[in-house]
Amino acid sequence: MADALGKETAVSPQAGDEERVVESALRPHSLHDFIGQPKVARQLALVLEGAKRRGRPPDHVLLSGPPGLGKTSLALIIGSELGTSVKITSGPAIERSGDLAAMLSNLAPGDVLFIDEIHRIARPAEELLYMAMEDFRVDVVVGKGPGATAIPLEISPFTLVGATTRAGLLTGPLRDRFGFVGQMEFYEPAELQQVLRRSADLLGVELTEDGSAEIAGRSRGTPRIANRLLRRVRDYAEVEADGRVTREVAQAALALYDVDVLGLDRLDRAVLEALVVRFGGGPVGVATLAVAVGEEPNTVEEVCEPFLVRAGLLARTPRGRVATEAAWHHLGHPLPRGGALISGAGGGFGGGGGAPGTPGASSEPLFGA
Repeated sequence: MADALGKETAVSPQAGDEERVVESALRPHSLHDFIGQPKVARQLALVLEGAKRRGRPPDHVLLSGPPGLGKTSLALIIGSELGTSVKITSGPAIERSGDLAAMLSNLAPGDVLFIDEIHRIARPAEELLYMAMEDFRVDVVVGKGPGATAIPLEISPFTLVGATTRAGLLTGPLRDRFGFVGQMEFYEPAELQQVLRRSADLLGVELTEDGSAEIAGRSRGTPRIANRLLRRVRDYAEVEADGRVTREVAQAALALYDVDVLGLDRLDRAVLEALVVRFGGGPVGVATLAVAVGEEPNTVEEVCEPFLVRAGLLARTPRGRVATEAAWHHLGHPLPRGGALISGAGGGFGGGGGAPGTPGASSEPLFGA
């Protein structure tokens, strides 16, 4: 599976085209079957039930959160709960307002239009979307220059479901037109175990309780990653074991795929090793760090850092990237004299800690941020 930057990784939250086909077989079809996100699911159930009782399409829905948490699944569930069709597209695919107008004019009454990565929609199309969301009408411009004429086109009442991984990039006027905004959160290990048990039943995999706990603990709080790891562990179990996914089998399989106990893969550990071993824990600039691991700066910044920061293993500071005390312990390296600059997740600077000659001990940055 390739992530958004083209890197093959078992723990990327992005999904390729082939994986989306596999995911479609595992998706829940009702809110009752949807696991996790209890607050969003409960709120959405009330919105949908109220709309059905009134006999009108529900308010437009915006689902926000990191990739792999179930935004697409919820969009399809909305259509299933309403008993209507779901038309699917993505923001980057809508380059012109005419593309969106053609799509909207083909919607039947009550249909759901799902736009993934809606923050990437072209500005002319976004401005057309304002009127469609509010008045169920679009103006089609015919001609160019002074002779251009706007022809109003009525469209059927519909529900727009937008999904975004970057809510901060949405313009204010677009965000304000959504009647319901659901913020998706990372899953707890117990919730991921429920996801894994359901997926194992659908895939015909014999999954033990300790096996599901082992996979869930390495899945970064993301159902997509959990399901992907389950499929890879299943392959290992069928070829190298008796087909049962136990804790021992899961540990052996995930070690083979370079996924450690925290869910870090080869590149994540390479970044931490470079930061801790070569640069004494930092601070170090992302460009220098990327050169040290042989990757592009964007890959380090967009693929590795979000999880490393969330796991409390790395901190972004004005002077550069710094390894926390937890990173030293996870890699099995002794702390430098004076301790790490940052004690861990939520920790503060350690009062100017390193010994003389230790990278990161100086008050001036050693490597450009």
